[in-house]
Amino acid sequence: MPTYRRSVVPVKAGAAKLPLVAIVGRPNVGKSTLFNRLTASRRSIVGDEPGITRDRIYGEYEWLGRHYRLVDTGGIVPDDPELMATEIFTQAKVALAEADALVMVVDARTELARPDYDLAQLLKRGGKPLFLAVNKVETEGLAAEAENFRRLGISNVFAVSSEHGQGVGELLDAIAEAIPERADEVEAGEESAAGQTDEEGEEKDDKKIRTHGEFEQRETAVAIIGRPNVGKSTLLNALTGTTRSIVSPIAGTTRDAVDEVVEFEGQTLRFVDTAGIRRKGKTKLMAEKMSVVMARRHLEAADVALVLIDATEGVTASDATIGGYAHESGRSVIIIVNKWDLVTTGRTDGKKPADREIFEQQVRGALKYLDYAPVIFLSALEAIGRERKGMTRVLREVVAVAKERRKRVSTGAMNRFLEKIDFQRAPVPMAKRIRIYYMTQAAVAPPTFVLFTDRNIKLHFAFERFLENQIREAFGFKGTPVWFKVKARNAGDKG
Repeated sequence: MPTYRRSVVPVKAGAAKLPLVAIVGRPNVGKSTLFNRLTASRRSIVGDEPGITRDRIYGEYEWLGRHYRLVDTGGIVPDDPELMATEIFTQAKVALAEADALVMVVDARTELARPDYDLAQLLKRGGKPLFLAVNKVETEGLAAEAENFRRLGISNVFAVSSEHGQGVGELLDAIAEAIPERADEVEAGEESAAGQTDEEGEEKDDKKIRTHGEFEQRETAVAIIGRPNVGKSTLLNALTGTTRSIVSPIAGTTRDAVDEVVEFEGQTLRFVDTAGIRRKGKTKLMAEKMSVVMARRHLEAADVALVLIDATEGVTASDATIGGYAHESGRSVIIIVNKWDLVTTGRTDGKKPADREIFEQQVRGALKYLDYAPVIFLSALEAIGRERKGMTRVLREVVAVAKERRKRVSTGAMNRFLEKIDFQRAPVPMAKRIRIYYMTQAAVAPPTFVLFTDRNIKLHFAFERFLENQIREAFGFKGTPVWFKVKARNAGDKG
């Protein structure tokens, strides 16, 4: 069975030993802005709409040579009966329980309200170091007003501007003083700093390396993508054995990308639950538009994409568009048909149970460009209640396609392969035929082949498909797209 571990973003050696600071508060007070400033990232989506952050978002920051973990929580309104508010509060309580210190954020430009008092009382009962950050203080007048918030009964009050950084240093000084330094923290901080130095020093080279696919694979990033409400968050929870993502019947519940690390058969897999991708015309709220942009970015940063399809709705045009994003970006792809149990057993609509072979034919027909992607049928919701039933196959497929994505074929083997191909069988017009002198694999992730030919023309789609099929038959490359580049060899070049 796979083993699971919790992680922060980004993963650094020893990070789990670092002290954790939780940022809490009511909706739209600037928690995510403070989180992004401290972590020097745009990890959390920020906007004027309340309730943008919903799941727990982790990061890391350094202050005066000491390293800390940081968690951004959704806006908390105690005793709110709404489904989403209750789920956000549940996520926040997990952060409160594991935190070493708490920062309650309030908006200096608003009046104190009953939810502020209720939240302050809740936080004080925990007995942990508690700090009040009166946010959005950009003028001297507002700084004076910040003293009014002492009525919440929190002694450590700081007037700050998360957007501009004013007063944040004083807040961090107080947090550092309140959390005693532990022996294991010192070691973890040194490891984290070393990892950060390596990352900063290699950032430019790493981008170049990733472009060409030649890099040491420390972990495999897996983006879970799909339309809203197809079960992406449920799948993440099933794969990781946690309640890391909020799950609800409300489409668009996930906005920030939520990730978790799984250790499986010696491999490190980072699963990222992304927001549901809608068509541009269907996204109206700023938060929804930003979450779709972030989902596309996380897809681009991944090695493998799990494209989720809702079995109860079949393959839609939106599914085809999302699958196209993954294919065109060069990610390896696994197609997941979720909610399969709802169309095979216990049907109440009078229809016959779905046949797996027929459904897969429909998937293949609608997503012809993903013919290389394996298809897995499962019920992520059932897996949560039945010891992750069916998840081992998903994990093994992820490991397998990630390995295929980094496979390299030697030039000698490739040229021996070329000698055996009968190109006359390729359904290509004579005017579009080319002569291949030799071929070499120039890159991995995705596998990229350079063809040295007699003419510098774009490969005819039928010829490209024929050649790709021959390569897959000979060398595999399951689950990953194969790319080609053409270079004309000079007539005088004897090679």
